[in-house]
Amino acid sequence: MTQVVHHRITSRSRAPGGDFGGIIGETDRISTGIPAAQREPDYVAIRESPEFVALRRSFRWCVFPLAALFFLWYLTYVLLAAFAHGLMSHRLVGSVTVGLVLGLLQFASTIAITACYVLYARRRLDPQAEAIRDGVEAGR
Repeated sequence: MTQVVHHRITSRSRAPGGDFGGIIGETDRISTGIPAAQREPDYVAIRESPEFVALRRSFRWCVFPLAALFFLWYLTYVLLAAFAHGLMSHRLVGSVTVGLVLGLLQFASTIAITACYVLYARRRLDPQAEAIRDGVEAGR
């Protein structure tokens, strides 16, 4: 027979900076006397701030063109595979065909696009996001 044991549920203590990626943390309780849960950031104001709008614009400026470029490249590969059998089955060296090379280039282009995004994010997006986070933590 199964025995049910009832325990009172208690909240676990949070690590410092544990709320919303560290924007509002437990340390705020010490410095302001107000519990962190009662001092939530004004998310609407953050979302509508010029800094956040600029961050979203910078993100879109990079991501949408890269995604469109990759989609066109992938669609071209699929259409060639479906309708250009002669081209895709053309042997380049031994058993290596044009289709195989283009398929492997799909992986290479995925890695290249990821690397481009990571570099862009580190140089442009991360500093903007950090400035927004610092402004929120400072009580702006």
